Amino acid sequence: MADRGVELSALPKEVRDQLAELDLELSEGDITQKGYEKKRTKLLAPYIIQTPVQCRMNQLNGNVSCWVIFKSCFLSKLGVCNSRCVLFSVSADIHTEAVQAALAKHKEEKMALPMPTKRRSTYVQSPVENHTPPDSSSGSEDETSVRRQSTVIAPPPAVNPNLQSPDSWINHSVQGSSTSSSASSTMSHGEAKPQPQSQPQPQPQPQYRPQYQPLYQPQYQLQEPPRTAAVTEMLAKSRIGVPVSSRVSTKIQQLLNTLKRPKRPPLSEFFTDDSEEIVEVPQPDPNTPKPEGRQTIPVKGEPLGVVSNWPPALQAALARWGATQGKSPALTALDITGKPLYTLTYGKLWSRSVKLAYTLLNKLGTKNEQILKPGDRVALVYPNSDPGMFWVAFYGCLLAEVIPVPIEVPLSRKDAGISQVGFLLGSCGVGLALTSEICLKGLPKTPAGEILQFKGWPRLKWVVTDSKYLTKPSKDWQPHIPTANTDPAYIEYKANKEGTVVGVAVSKVAMLTHCQALTQACNYCEGETLVNVLDFKKDMGLWHGVLTAVMNRIHTISVPYAVMKACPLSWVQRVHIHKARVALVKCRDLHWAMMAHRDQRDTSLASLRNLIVADGANPWSVSSCDAFLNVFQSHGLKPEVICPCATSPEAMTVAIRRPGVPGAPLPARAILSLGGLSHGVIRVNTEDKNSALTVQDVGHVMPGALMCVVKPDGPPQLCKTDEIGEIIVNSRAGGNMYYGLPGVTKNTFEVIPVNANGVPIGEIPFVRSGLLGFVGPGSLIFVVGKIEGLLMVSGRRHNADDLVATALAVEPVKTVYRGRIAVFSVTVFYDERVVIVAEQRPDASEEDSFQWMSRVLQAIDSIHQVGLYCLALVPANTLPKTPLGGIHISDTKQFFLDGNLHPCNILMCPHTCVTNLPKPRQKQPVGVGPASVMVGNLVAGKRIAQAAGRDLGMIEDQDLVRKHQYLTEALHWRAQTDPDHVLYVLLNAKGVTVGTATCVQLHKRAEKIAAALTEKGSINTGENVVLLYPPGIDLIAAFYGCLYAGCVPVTVRPPHPQNLAATLPTVRMIIDVSVSACILTTQNLTRILRSKEAALSVNIKTWPTIIDTDDLPRRRPPQIYKPPTAEMIAYLDFSVSTTGMLTGVKISHAAVSALCRSIKLQCELYSSRQIAICLDPYCGLGFVLWCLASVYSGHQSILIPPFELESCLSLWLSTLSQYRIRDTFCSYSVMELCTKGLGTQTDLLKARGVNLSCVRSCVVIAEERPRLALTHSFSKLFKDVGLSPRAVSTAFGSRVNLAICLQGTTGPDPCTVYVDMKSLRHDRVRLVERGAPQSLPLMESGKILPGVRVIIVNPETRGPLGDSHLGEIWVNSPHNASGYYTIYGEESLQADHFNTKLSFGDPQTLWARTGYLGFVKRTELLAASGDRHDALFVVGSLDETLELRGLRYHPIDIETSVSRAHRSIAESAVFTWTNLLVVVSELCGSEQDALDLVPLITNVVLEEHHLIVGVVVIVDPGVIPINSRGEKQRMHLRDSFLADQLDPIYVAYNM
Repeated sequence: MADRGVELSALPKEVRDQLAELDLELSEGDITQKGYEKKRTKLLAPYIIQTPVQCRMNQLNGNVSCWVIFKSCFLSKLGVCNSRCVLFSVSADIHTEAVQAALAKHKEEKMALPMPTKRRSTYVQSPVENHTPPDSSSGSEDETSVRRQSTVIAPPPAVNPNLQSPDSWINHSVQGSSTSSSASSTMSHGEAKPQPQSQPQPQPQPQYRPQYQPLYQPQYQLQEPPRTAAVTEMLAKSRIGVPVSSRVSTKIQQLLNTLKRPKRPPLSEFFTDDSEEIVEVPQPDPNTPKPEGRQTIPVKGEPLGVVSNWPPALQAALARWGATQGKSPALTALDITGKPLYTLTYGKLWSRSVKLAYTLLNKLGTKNEQILKPGDRVALVYPNSDPGMFWVAFYGCLLAEVIPVPIEVPLSRKDAGISQVGFLLGSCGVGLALTSEICLKGLPKTPAGEILQFKGWPRLKWVVTDSKYLTKPSKDWQPHIPTANTDPAYIEYKANKEGTVVGVAVSKVAMLTHCQALTQACNYCEGETLVNVLDFKKDMGLWHGVLTAVMNRIHTISVPYAVMKACPLSWVQRVHIHKARVALVKCRDLHWAMMAHRDQRDTSLASLRNLIVADGANPWSVSSCDAFLNVFQSHGLKPEVICPCATSPEAMTVAIRRPGVPGAPLPARAILSLGGLSHGVIRVNTEDKNSALTVQDVGHVMPGALMCVVKPDGPPQLCKTDEIGEIIVNSRAGGNMYYGLPGVTKNTFEVIPVNANGVPIGEIPFVRSGLLGFVGPGSLIFVVGKIEGLLMVSGRRHNADDLVATALAVEPVKTVYRGRIAVFSVTVFYDERVVIVAEQRPDASEEDSFQWMSRVLQAIDSIHQVGLYCLALVPANTLPKTPLGGIHISDTKQFFLDGNLHPCNILMCPHTCVTNLPKPRQKQPVGVGPASVMVGNLVAGKRIAQAAGRDLGMIEDQDLVRKHQYLTEALHWRAQTDPDHVLYVLLNAKGVTVGTATCVQLHKRAEKIAAALTEKGSINTGENVVLLYPPGIDLIAAFYGCLYAGCVPVTVRPPHPQNLAATLPTVRMIIDVSVSACILTTQNLTRILRSKEAALSVNIKTWPTIIDTDDLPRRRPPQIYKPPTAEMIAYLDFSVSTTGMLTGVKISHAAVSALCRSIKLQCELYSSRQIAICLDPYCGLGFVLWCLASVYSGHQSILIPPFELESCLSLWLSTLSQYRIRDTFCSYSVMELCTKGLGTQTDLLKARGVNLSCVRSCVVIAEERPRLALTHSFSKLFKDVGLSPRAVSTAFGSRVNLAICLQGTTGPDPCTVYVDMKSLRHDRVRLVERGAPQSLPLMESGKILPGVRVIIVNPETRGPLGDSHLGEIWVNSPHNASGYYTIYGEESLQADHFNTKLSFGDPQTLWARTGYLGFVKRTELLAASGDRHDALFVVGSLDETLELRGLRYHPIDIETSVSRAHRSIAESAVFTWTNLLVVVSELCGSEQDALDLVPLITNVVLEEHHLIVGVVVIVDPGVIPINSRGEKQRMHLRDSFLADQLDPIYVAYNM
């Protein structure tokens, strides 16, 4: 290779020798790359001369590029004005150069992208053999999947540097990254040794590794907003990607900086209402190029000549050669080392085929009933390494007139697409499979030795076709060889875009005509030699190498895939040894041969008259052909022998370049604008050469064929001359139908093209080829893509192959394993989104990978003007493979959508590519007066949204008044009137009673504690006392002891002995905030509070007085305290809200008795009743039911501490059954434990005699929206043990009022409604039918308690709302809390929440604000059974709602969607941080699933909530903090995330 300005051939001989020696040292690993570069630069330094750039470029290569101006006749034919001159260049590797230029454009102004944070263990690479031959995984590529090969796609071996423009050339020199030369070397991934210097041709050089590579910098982010110095400094520091240890918030800041720039289509200004469609429809761009030419006319191929000795059928040709030229070689097969294994002569081929035909028809069944009849379909299962057996089987089937269906050898149950092959066999009605003995032995077997039944496959009978198992026919038996007719001859399989495999049936006459057309087009002569590298079971490998070869008595040398993997040069050697006239290859074979070429002087390709390139229609074929010619021209390869062609299974050969005349000018190339192509029009690229696509022609239409170009979608209307369309062909030599699928057949095989007016242009049917292209000058056919590789994004077409080529041109040598890249699109939020998946080299570093991904984003954005949605790197060799090692695209896409791809690196860019989001809502100013609201309500005919429970009723009996005034009096009264009545029963994990309390026992125990408080603690009346007890009777006794002593009890959950560091500070905080004078607790907990472990978390020396109540003297207090007024505080209720706020509320004696009376009425509680409670007794309604309700109403409470369920899950349910409980209360945590832990064990519970038919009401106590899914699944699961579906209901309470709703024992069932989520985001309630899209089921939160009134209020205007609006729930009731307990008495806060008046309507009533959003509906408006009543529906906490895009979202809705996204998501929580939506998900699967969740979470939130997730955090199970009520503490989580305390498995920052 010429080094900058140095002509190597002009160097002194000793310098050239030294350079050659250096190259040898590097290739043998005796010197490092760095050392090599240093020495080489030193050697060349004296000889570098500054010549004009263009001269140097021309010196680099013998070929001089010539630019051909299209003839003006073609311009007029295109219908394009002459000024738009059309350039066709003879050779250019535009692509790599374009990518480099695009990347260089952004080099100046880089932007730090937050690099994902990853826990090291997640990054696990699959083991890959270190010494892989040049292309073990993709060297031979599945023909259909273009994206695959490592190199083939490679930045196509750009081997013609003299074609680059001067500026780009200079650019390369400056960067030190000559990518045009890298292409050939890059692709070998450093595995190929550098070539000696004698060839004036590029070779692996250090230069194509830039010292620095710009991180992704979207091109439309040019106007940078002014930044603070700190941010600028921070960005400067983080240029290279953020170090993993840095704080999360820095990364989020970077992400925000990335997102501050506008998206490409600017978002429209105003919010549109629901009545308009959800999606923002982009306005058509007036500058979109439109076709301007006239309508095309069909193109006709030359007539198919009639040759006198052409056989009447293909079998007749074989019969003829078998009889007359029996010794002539038909096929030579190679072994794994590339040496000839055996040669099959025409005589042997004929005799063995006849034997097989005879066996098939006469020896497979009983004498009277043969299994096979002519016309039956038979599967041919032969490995690629055994062409001989396949040839015999194929021709044997033709002679027996059964229809062969060649398929790939199934290797395992998990083969990519294996069930789809079953669909093919089923649709073709295949019941018999032919195979060889060796192949049969290798098939996967069951332990019994039978061949596995593959998924989706019909039952097959396997027949071995080795000669020793065939029967020689009797003398008088001859195969029947009729003249070719329209009956099917064979069926070729084809996989379509979705992965479905169908069979294209080819008739006998089509098979014969196709062979004749190929013979004429390729000038095949009798007795020639052909080297075939392609798969002989289908496509070109079958048509040329098996069928046309036999028709012309050609000797085929078959080079199997395995040989190409081991020795990529083997086919070139075969051409040289056999003086072959024709070679049948793909781009990848050219590429790998060139890479493996080591100046073998003895190799000659002069004998070749035709080098057929099967995938000549691919975007990288141009540079592969050029590069190969560049290397092998000196070995006798003539430029005119390279013949690209275009084919499809349906239309067979569409076009092929005819072998040229020596010395004639080579065909021109088209340089097209990618922008034009994306709009389906041909525009010659003149302005921006970066976004150009160089296309070579694929020759002319086949002899005897007629071809049209029609619009790819809609009716088959003829295209204009400057429009890209689908090529359709009419010919006798094409497929006839998809076998067994008449419906699909019609649309593909019977197309009648129409003109612009929709009138058919004739009556002859055409076949769709699935190729996109146009007709160039001189009727040359140009193909620019395949229908199945088409990605339609925002109305523009992009070709997957072009994107692969661009990604490969971004120097993937350090990152991508063997160039294995897949591109496909997924539909998310009403548009297709582009996804790129590549295999990562095992030795690639995290930074290299991230940098490569950033550069690919930028290159594709610049060159194709399309945003990538997702870019994923997976470990090497993990993508599903096609039989020949390519990537199985449809399976890869399915893996991606199912979350089974297991990437090791992922980059999502939804912010840049999702441009069809609805417009953000502009909130109206809050200045609405009462009149307008009232009038609005009246005009709309809506009721004011308010509701009330029944009246508490008057109390007549004075006795009752006295009994109910204070709880202390009630307990005293019960101890006197009914001393031995058991109020409480406490159970342990075994269900055994470990404690009971009768009325008198509880009274006496309370007296002892009261005495201890006054004596030991010297407590004054009205002081606060902390009760620190595990759930049990001690807690209840201590509570009443405090009331007896006139103190104010504060119940606190005790610290967890195994987790003091996390739980003790909360205890300390409540003690400090409540200014408690004393702590009542047990002996055990006293020890813990004073332990060394506790001292690590808190200051244990400053505890208030601690009184251990386990062993108290028998003393009575002088008197039982009676409060002077019922408005005095009875107790303080402390709880941590879901937003992480610790709030204590004051509950007065009046509120206590009103609440207990309300519950007594609603649940019909009296002395003879028994209830079971499985709740935490520390706050809210749980505490009221555990400690207060029994003393008030006299019923017996069976207490089940929830922690006991951890050791015995069935404790609660078996207690209900054992005690025949009618009413039970639990928490969501308990219900979830039972659902998850016992859901599968209902039979076991039944066997143990558990029967829940006694349960009338099972109420979940909560301060949140009812969890409908959980209550439903609980009801369903335990229906088998007698639980009535009507029994389960919920309660609702808040800080300001501990119990607003509670389902009673009688009364109507709770009803469920379905509301429209879109309306809910606008604070409106629209009821929809069950199952409607975007519907959200909501369950009534229980019946409103007696004495309670609620009203729905606009939280901003404080005005009442109609019942079709979502608003804040305000409550008025005698048991409202008295206010927040605050030390400094922040009265304003208290007044705001506890004594608020409406701004109009009813300005007298005092309301308390619950802080929850909800709505009220009258049940006659709903499909609910039971009494009519006003149902209250709680939607969520106001503090928790997320304001995004001007809309109101409830975290639980987003979390529900996220949890459904993948089976490995255990729990999730969402919060916002500076307008970014952050989703935290707990991973319950293996860590390799972690990155699978990122795209799925992003997809589901975008689809269902129209939001783009900013950050996805994957954490271990149990990281999301949940309080005792089972509610998520999202703000705690947010703080931990921002302080970098989560230890996440993976953090993805979506771009």
